Amino acid sequence: MTAGTGADAEDAEELDVEEVLALVNGDNARTPADRTPPPQPTSPTGHKPDTHHRATSWPEARAVAARAARAGTRAARRAPVSVPLDTALGLTLAGPLTALTDLPSFDTSAMDGWAVAGPGPWDVRDEGVLAGHAEPQPLTDGEAVRIATGARIPLDTTAVIRSEHGRTDAQGRLHATRDTRHGQDIRPRGQECRSGDQLLPVGTLVTPAVLGLAAAAGYDTLTAIPRPRAEVLVLGDELLTEGLPHDGLIRDALGPMLPPWLRGLGAEVTAVRRLGDDAQALYKAITTSDADLIVTTGGTASGPVDHVHPTLRRIGAELLVDGVKVRPGHPMLLARTKEHQHLVGLPGNPLAAVSGLLTLAEPLLRTLAARPAPEPYTLPVRDEAHGHPYDTRLIPVVLRGDSAVPLHYNGPAMLRGIAAADALAVVPPGGARPGQELELLDLPWASAGIEVCFT
Repeated sequence: MTAGTGADAEDAEELDVEEVLALVNGDNARTPADRTPPPQPTSPTGHKPDTHHRATSWPEARAVAARAARAGTRAARRAPVSVPLDTALGLTLAGPLTALTDLPSFDTSAMDGWAVAGPGPWDVRDEGVLAGHAEPQPLTDGEAVRIATGARIPLDTTAVIRSEHGRTDAQGRLHATRDTRHGQDIRPRGQECRSGDQLLPVGTLVTPAVLGLAAAAGYDTLTAIPRPRAEVLVLGDELLTEGLPHDGLIRDALGPMLPPWLRGLGAEVTAVRRLGDDAQALYKAITTSDADLIVTTGGTASGPVDHVHPTLRRIGAELLVDGVKVRPGHPMLLARTKEHQHLVGLPGNPLAAVSGLLTLAEPLLRTLAARPAPEPYTLPVRDEAHGHPYDTRLIPVVLRGDSAVPLHYNGPAMLRGIAAADALAVVPPGGARPGQELELLDLPWASAGIEVCFT
């Protein structure tokens, strides 16, 4: 069982994340970690040689991130958790949802009207039958009683006549204005399910409708895969947290943007730390973090204050992706910092950081949370989409009918386009002509709903 009431939740058989992944994603979920690329070499001076030559293709980078997460879950054995219904939204079921009762659990009226027994006309009882009340007295042939939707059907009832399909005469007898069928407008016990029936399979995303079904089926708690824990490290001495830019300082756009975006990708954000350009602070933050995913902003290139690569070498991290052939966001990276922990290094430019989130963080978090991969889809692009000569390009688009319309303001440092976008279009090297089909990446709030994504 997925969950139960009271002690049942504690006694439920648990699956570890790897087993859930295998059920959600098939046998490929057990891809070994050693299929990820080996760490890339660095020069004796510590600078990265020929980064574009060593960069990973965009599709392979996403695959590497998903495989890395599967390897990490095997090592960490992240056990499912039992959570109350009101905190389970957006999680993934760690086992099938099995009915704990018949639904409905007794014969009920599907409409307001009269419960009747035998052929009419019927003598109407004085009292009525309301939902939530004790079992009513049985009916005898030729007898009727007013009944409310959801109320328990009296024993020996043969049909329910809707209020609009019945009338009473001067003597108070009920007459049907339409033919009456045996069993009409009665929801029989077990019509929706019987106790023990599987309602939903392992790996189901808990939506508001799933919560309603679980409650109706008798659950107080659900056993689910916990949200991956993510920590955000904002780097850069030039960043302001309030007010207008001045004296070479700029506002930090990523600090406010990344936490809710990560929550939209299924993570629990445990901390947001602003470290400036302090290499020692970065080292301490990474080595003391217990998050499943550390996300850094900026510092992934090879400038004098770009401390991410040197810090990863210092701690002996395994560099899985060092640059991706995608624009914007080329200098993003993915590293395994501990056996059960990964770091995604995002470029400092805002739209480049979004590119890194959807390229590396999204598949990693999705796999950690045991969510199934979304079905890829394409739409024709209405206007020409300019591409990079050699790399994949991600551009913000709005959806208009059956086409995607590229937005302006799509440079690496710009957020104006993505703020108005419904999705990102994946533009192949060389660009796309009007009418060409392009793969689209939904944004969290567009694909699954704010209620689920930002809980």
